[in-house]
Amino acid sequence: MSNLLTILRLLRPFLKQALLSLLLGVLTIGSGIALMMTAAWLISTAALQLGITSLGLAPTAVRLFGLARAFFRYLERLVSHDVTFRLLARLRVWFYERLEPLSLVQLQAYRSGDLMGRVVGDIDELQNFYLRLVSPPLVALVVTLGVGVGVSFIDGPTALVLVAFMLVAGTLLPLFTWWSGQQAGRDVGHNRQQINTHLVDTVQGLADSLAFGYGRFQAQTLHTISGELAQAERRLGRLDSVQGGLSLLLVNLAAVGVLWVATGRVDGVLLATVTLGAIAAFEAITPLALAGQHLGKEMAAANRILEIIDNVPAVPQPSQPDPTPKTNFDLVLNQVTFRYAQTETTCTEPVEVASLEPAAAAVLHNFSLTVPQGERVLITGESGVGKSSLINVLLRLVPIESGQISVGGVDLSRLAQVEVVGLFGVMTQRTHLFNTTIRENLRIGRKTASNADIEAAAQAAQIHDFIGQLPQGYDTYVGEEGALLSGGERQRLALARLLLKDAPIWLLDEITANLDPVTAVAVLKSVLKVGNGRTILLLTHRTDLIDTTQFNQQVRITTALSATPTV
Repeated sequence: MSNLLTILRLLRPFLKQALLSLLLGVLTIGSGIALMMTAAWLISTAALQLGITSLGLAPTAVRLFGLARAFFRYLERLVSHDVTFRLLARLRVWFYERLEPLSLVQLQAYRSGDLMGRVVGDIDELQNFYLRLVSPPLVALVVTLGVGVGVSFIDGPTALVLVAFMLVAGTLLPLFTWWSGQQAGRDVGHNRQQINTHLVDTVQGLADSLAFGYGRFQAQTLHTISGELAQAERRLGRLDSVQGGLSLLLVNLAAVGVLWVATGRVDGVLLATVTLGAIAAFEAITPLALAGQHLGKEMAAANRILEIIDNVPAVPQPSQPDPTPKTNFDLVLNQVTFRYAQTETTCTEPVEVASLEPAAAAVLHNFSLTVPQGERVLITGESGVGKSSLINVLLRLVPIESGQISVGGVDLSRLAQVEVVGLFGVMTQRTHLFNTTIRENLRIGRKTASNADIEAAAQAAQIHDFIGQLPQGYDTYVGEEGALLSGGERQRLALARLLLKDAPIWLLDEITANLDPVTAVAVLKSVLKVGNGRTILLLTHRTDLIDTTQFNQQVRITTALSATPTV
């Protein structure tokens, strides 16, 4: 429940709109009650045949309340959904702002499909938070008080009976639906998350699954999860039918109770007025049972979201960052020791830096390296010895155990994370391209880049001519992760994006992997040519394709615990 209160605090910027929505909700139901009571009085009075003058303004009031109810309902839906969508937008930004500072160590506890399911599915589930959990109880409370006071002017005991039925229907029935539906609600949320996770993993690994005959198992797993989801949704459907029947029963019991108490105490003309008014008043109460039913799903979604963002970032940010170096970009690693930490696999508690248990062996141990500005360093070694981990360390994506890393004499731990990332341009063996146009994929390197800047970078990366031959040119879609391009074309686009960023230090991690030798040599030659004058760290195990004379230093990492620099 505390997690839902955390979500509720996000409503503060929209408090005025939320209050307006509540007011409109009360006016809508109030107009409906007034319409029913006025119409009942009008019919009862007309049945006495006292003449048209005895009806007074009642016919006009019926028209007025009928139009007012429709008008206020439209405005209430407009404002309440505006609040809901604004809350969802803020929730997504708020979630990402707290997700982004978490280190790789902390995020490795979650599968990519799991994170996607929380970002999309769980946050979408919370769109019902305001419409079903916040607004209906407040509207029901105001309407109950108003109806109690209004009917008390006709007859006090009748008002007490009506309020008693409304309180029972507004408290006991929601508690019953919440208690009986919380497990089913959690199961629905969990199984939907499992389906999202499984689908993302299946699509991303479809080629490997088919190659190794894993497709049948993937399909069976999806079928099993879908069956469990359908079963949980059927339980919720049965509960929905039960709560609907109980709600209708309580409405009818309230009408009978009000009529029974009012008979003999209230003027005959007003009997229908009070009874139909009681039925109309339950329009504010019946949504509460549905709110209780959805409370379990909303709590589960909020718990899954806050489970991640309650983690304390393992890489602390300085409270007062130092200025970023502007002219001197000498890179120095001094006695750096780094090891991947182990977190709790359940990920149910916030992860403090002190709670990370060290692994058995360090990935980098007392690693030192000095790279003057503009020099090139070749870092070699077998896969798994820590070459890629060095990039994570330099970008401060993971915390180091000891030592110091500086650029231009400024300790990276004293810089804001966004400034650290700005100092380095990274190109890896796996270039991530979004399913959008070439132009938009390149603009990721620099959001403010003009079309001329993009074309200049593409020319430098020797990909401009290829793009010009495409039917839509730079507006050609590349498919998910660049599936419509070859490996060499994807790497050249990555190089163009790297040039657009214009970072002083380049980190190139196995950029020739997965490429044939001819393409690999061509890509590497292009990178070194356009990167002339920049500091370059090339990490690779394919030394047979590299002219080592083009590098000022060579570092051979033989194990995860040692590195031998050579000139």
